[in-house]
Amino acid sequence: MSFNEQTLSVVIGGHSGIGQAVAAALSQRPGRVLVASRRNGLDIADEAAVERYFAALGPVDHVVFTAGSQAPGGFLSGLDLDAARAAFDAKFWGSLAVARAVAGRLRAGGSLTLTSGFLARRTLPGTLVKTAMNAALEASAKVLAREFAPQRVNIVSPGLTDTAAYAAMDATARQAMLERAATSLPAGRHGRAEDIAQGYLLAIDNPFMTGAVIDLDGGALIQ
Repeated sequence: MSFNEQTLSVVIGGHSGIGQAVAAALSQRPGRVLVASRRNGLDIADEAAVERYFAALGPVDHVVFTAGSQAPGGFLSGLDLDAARAAFDAKFWGSLAVARAVAGRLRAGGSLTLTSGFLARRTLPGTLVKTAMNAALEASAKVLAREFAPQRVNIVSPGLTDTAAYAAMDATARQAMLERAATSLPAGRHGRAEDIAQGYLLAIDNPFMTGAVIDLDGGALIQ
């Protein structure tokens, strides 16, 4: 879709990682790019706050949601259910709060692009929360694509990507994890935020794409 000086794009969760890379890529185009996250005061788990944010903006062209990547791991028997609910509140319900807030505010030719993850369709013990949350988002995006038509709704599903989401890991362990991915994945490398950002640009730019799940996982789902 064409961009001009009046085009307004919003990236939710755009202060770090994949969202930051998406915002940087969109900033190379005409128009304005706004970034919103907890860092500048938007709590995506607060539906009223999300509604106020978009009401103040008015009509928008493209909205990208990349926030809420954290979720507790572990088997169900030992799972922290409060932490699991908090993860759903941020990523799943946060995505739906944003979707509801932008419904009716997307300009003609506009798009909403959400974020899931390859664990939505990869069965691994100890990943129950991420699997359930991402699978629910992928199903929801397809329903929203029907509800928002002719405005478009898509979802990007990243694989292992080197971002600040792993900043809390020991540096040696993190590097070893990334090197294992590079060795085992068909693509022969781990993902970088700039790689994943290209998927959001595809979803924004292709006027014939809606209800799609864009897998950018280095081939993890075909291993």
